[in-house]
Amino acid sequence: MKEKILHVDAFTKNPFTGNPAAVCFPEQDRGDDWLQSVAAEMNLSETAFLQETDDGYRLRWFTPTVEVDLCGHATLASAHVLFSEGYVTEDSIRFQTRSGVLTAMKRDEWIELDFPTHVLEDAVPPQELIDALGIHPIASRKISFAYLLEVGSEEEVRGLAPDYRAMIEATDQAAMVTARSSNADYDFVSRFFAPFVGIDEDPVTGSAHCALGPYWMQQLGKTEFLAHQASDR
Repeated sequence: MKEKILHVDAFTKNPFTGNPAAVCFPEQDRGDDWLQSVAAEMNLSETAFLQETDDGYRLRWFTPTVEVDLCGHATLASAHVLFSEGYVTEDSIRFQTRSGVLTAMKRDEWIELDFPTHVLEDAVPPQELIDALGIHPIASRKISFAYLLEVGSEEEVRGLAPDYRAMIEATDQAAMVTARSSNADYDFVSRFFAPFVGIDEDPVTGSAHCALGPYWMQQLGKTEFLAHQASDR
């Protein structure tokens, strides 16, 4: 049986930039092993699987190696496909996910996502992780799946060249490294690394901003931000 899969570059207006995701519409119930095999075959940071329900769509996300609880760019890609391909004619979509109900709203040519915030806790990361990243953090926090590490400058964020094998040996957590932006156009910059789930560096990470937003709200005293994820894409 053929299954429909689309490839979408999310968080960008230009081809070959942003964060690519696959969006799949299985025509029948498929087991988790099949879903994981498709995600491994796509070999993108995330593959989204959509199944229509009485109240929107069930949405699941898989990296090449594991299912994850939350993914921003693959949700955006899914909403784009549903709106642009005519699956949804209203201006809003409800997604049932492992992180609860998420919504996507069509705002003219934009899509607005309503995502949860992550609870930030003080945490001391393993020294082996710090060494693998090659950073000198000035603050650290922890969420359920990642360390948030602030460094002293945007240049330090941009210059990172982590040892991914050493990161895997150090922890089973992802790492987001962030700093205040030296560019007046942005409030903060970041990069996101998750080699333990098969993603060395994620180009643009919506779920990370569920933690970066609350963190920088505390640091900057603001509730609206322009953020830049400083990956190659």
